[in-house]
Amino acid sequence: METYSRFFRSFEESFFATTTISILAHSCLGGAAAMAVLMNGTGMIQMVQLFLVVAVCMLFNGSVLSQQKPKVVFNLLIVGTIVNTLLATYNFVY
Repeated sequence: METYSRFFRSFEESFFATTTISILAHSCLGGAAAMAVLMNGTGMIQMVQLFLVVAVCMLFNGSVLSQQKPKVVFNLLIVGTIVNTLLATYNFVY
């Protein structure tokens, strides 16, 4: 929990700078995850995975654009990064 608090304080102190970089990095990660999913075909399972990738990216980008509280934006960044990383890793490996 201490690590989370430390990263959140750093994120909150320079909110506009970190959200700008986060949007760029998160969108690139989402694009890589979408590519990995579609490399394995276009079946129903891949479409559900693609939906998850697009949904978490849009949630994060939407939270930044709608000027949500920094804690909400930070939590969505973490969730999106975890989901996209797991899906990309799974699809690149299998």
